[in-house]
Amino acid sequence: MRGFLFYAALSALIPFSAQGVGKEAADEKVEKLDSVVVSVSRAGKDTPVTFTMVGKDELRKSNPINSLPMNLSLQPSVVSVNEGGTGLGYSTMTVRGSKGSQINVTLNGITLNDAESQEVFWVNIPALSSMISSVQLQRGLGTSANGAGAFGASVNMSTASVGSDPFASADMSVGSYGTFMSTFAAGTGLMKSGLYFNAAYSRSTTDGYIRNAFADVQSAMAVLGWMHERNSVRLTWLMGDQRTGITWEGIDPSVYEVDRRFNPAGMYEDEFGNVHYYDNETDNYRQHHLQLNYTHSFTDRLAWSTTFNYTRGDGYYENYKADKSFSKYLMQEPVIGGVKYEEGDFITREALANDYFVLNSDVRYSSEILNLTGGVTLSRYDGDHIGSVIWSDVLGDDYDYTSHKWYLNNGLKQEVNVFARGEVRATDWLTAFADLQYRGVWLRMSGPEDDGVSLDHSDDWHFFNPRAGLSFRWSPSSRAYVSAALGHREPGRSDIKELILDANMASQAGVSGRGVDIRPENMLDVEVGYEYSSEKLSLSANLYLMEYWDMLIETGKLTDVGYAIKENVPRSWRRGVELAAAWRPAPWVEVGGNLTLSSNKIRNFTAYYEMYDTMDDWNYLGQKELFFDSTDILMSPSVVGMASATFRPFAGMAGGSGASLKSLYLTWSGKYVGKQYYDNTASDDRCIPAYFVADMSVGYEFPLRRRGEGDSAVNLSFHVHNMFNNMYYANGWVYRAYFQQEDDWYTEAGIYPQAPANFMIKASYRF
Repeated sequence: MRGFLFYAALSALIPFSAQGVGKEAADEKVEKLDSVVVSVSRAGKDTPVTFTMVGKDELRKSNPINSLPMNLSLQPSVVSVNEGGTGLGYSTMTVRGSKGSQINVTLNGITLNDAESQEVFWVNIPALSSMISSVQLQRGLGTSANGAGAFGASVNMSTASVGSDPFASADMSVGSYGTFMSTFAAGTGLMKSGLYFNAAYSRSTTDGYIRNAFADVQSAMAVLGWMHERNSVRLTWLMGDQRTGITWEGIDPSVYEVDRRFNPAGMYEDEFGNVHYYDNETDNYRQHHLQLNYTHSFTDRLAWSTTFNYTRGDGYYENYKADKSFSKYLMQEPVIGGVKYEEGDFITREALANDYFVLNSDVRYSSEILNLTGGVTLSRYDGDHIGSVIWSDVLGDDYDYTSHKWYLNNGLKQEVNVFARGEVRATDWLTAFADLQYRGVWLRMSGPEDDGVSLDHSDDWHFFNPRAGLSFRWSPSSRAYVSAALGHREPGRSDIKELILDANMASQAGVSGRGVDIRPENMLDVEVGYEYSSEKLSLSANLYLMEYWDMLIETGKLTDVGYAIKENVPRSWRRGVELAAAWRPAPWVEVGGNLTLSSNKIRNFTAYYEMYDTMDDWNYLGQKELFFDSTDILMSPSVVGMASATFRPFAGMAGGSGASLKSLYLTWSGKYVGKQYYDNTASDDRCIPAYFVADMSVGYEFPLRRRGEGDSAVNLSFHVHNMFNNMYYANGWVYRAYFQQEDDWYTEAGIYPQAPANFMIKASYRF
């Protein structure tokens, strides 16, 4: 995994009396723990921001492939995609068209976004949704959070907290394309001494839908904690390990028409022209996380919590590179048997080794009319990027490849985050909200990149991000809100790196004035919403205006390892309305849906393309410009919608021997994603057609004997994904270059087909 930062659970435990703890007191303690742990990054019920909550039951009854983007795919304005086509492996999600680097992700208040790329790579934590108790999805700028700035959404997750009773569980899933998943967990519950211990392990494997989309991913967690009266200490260790086939190249659209399961990764030809595939074209990454949390409750209203986190990450991806020059890898051209070799086939490894330190401390005060939260976070990320050649067909197996260093460069990123947030209940029906955040970011890059170009560069950024709003609640069932927020976000390392390399290429071609001209992006987010909720009916409507200045936009071009290259555009926006409804007309049926209608535009946009002399010589001449008065932002559909229905035919059954039938359910859901473009030219030649995907699941719980205070049960469920066998693709990229002499374009593109109808069976045993 490309630099994924997977964090431990932050426990901000506030025991309000551990003496004389009975079952009722322990449950009250757990409930207060859940509310305190996530309060730093989450919105409250009257906070004037746009959000939805996804609970434990909904997470576990959704797609058994526990990749969180797949589990959140039915939420408003969310579009989820998997590179391998099945859901396991590299998965991504967008919210209102905002991509992963613009979505702030936290686990119990601690950011998961990679410090350099600002992305979250979900492949390393396939069982995360089975380990968390709830998710709050904030759309827009939301509340202040640590780490990468939210520029479209925030995903705030809470792990399941310590309970009062011991527990154990086992989940097994098997499905199409050789998919197998297993998760085991156990815990002591809160013992009389105040100690508790939890552990979990998960492993998932799949062959994938497209060729080489296999995945072998595992994770483990252990938590040792103690709480007594007003003090809590918790030590958490997590490990994430993944080995996956490389799939980020996608499939050329012309090949897609012939073989939609094709994947060019690792393909090469032997001396006789026979096609082969390198069998270790893989991405490998492992991280260990150690986190220590201490929480002290001064009073029932005032609490302080501090967490220290250390993360160590190591990994690499391995590629077979056919017909490449020795000079590309900064190697001298060998002379063997009197013959000088300029080219050959190579196997390369490009690796990461990084250390990440975080110190996070916050204070919270709450009363009936006032809630105040303030905190500070200090972080330091030190990451090495290492390239090496491990084999060449010309040099053979006996060559000492360790004697040659292809490249080694370093990224050092340090951050200070300070925020203060308050909610005042001015009257019974009016709550005022204010949130002030300062982020200071210092980035230092040094050392040569893969072509020997120096990446020496430094940047300092200082951001002030204010938020304010009002929430109106004139009855227990109705709420309206209005808010405005200003946000800033720095460029990622890959954004800067690619511009450095581009400027060097231009300089070598005699083109001047091409420096690292990249600026932080700014956004004003205005949200106006209404919510109604009763026992049988819930409705919501939200109008959003996300106005961008200097937004960093993907050009449509990818680097050779799958990163999107971005550029600043002076003016752009995402404007839309989100509608959602859920209705339970009877105990045995519930229907729901959501719809987002939006306009996602760039004004006065200039697209830049590399320009060469001829298709034979490829001598670089600079860039060709195409101007657009107004155009659509790439990968931003103007229509996204969902409809679902759940039937529980025996929900009204009275108690007795057949009462267990009440657990039987059948759920149908359908997701519609409108037409979208994979570059910023709004050209039908480079678009993803609208698609509709329907899923169905049926489940039943077999109760076993009652054990102590809890029930023991086996749950069985059967899931069908893409039940109408829709042949569609859900993501894409394009690279275009212009040739002056031919007055013609060269185009490379990749699209990502999703699997046709596929199935999974899941069995869960909990006791």
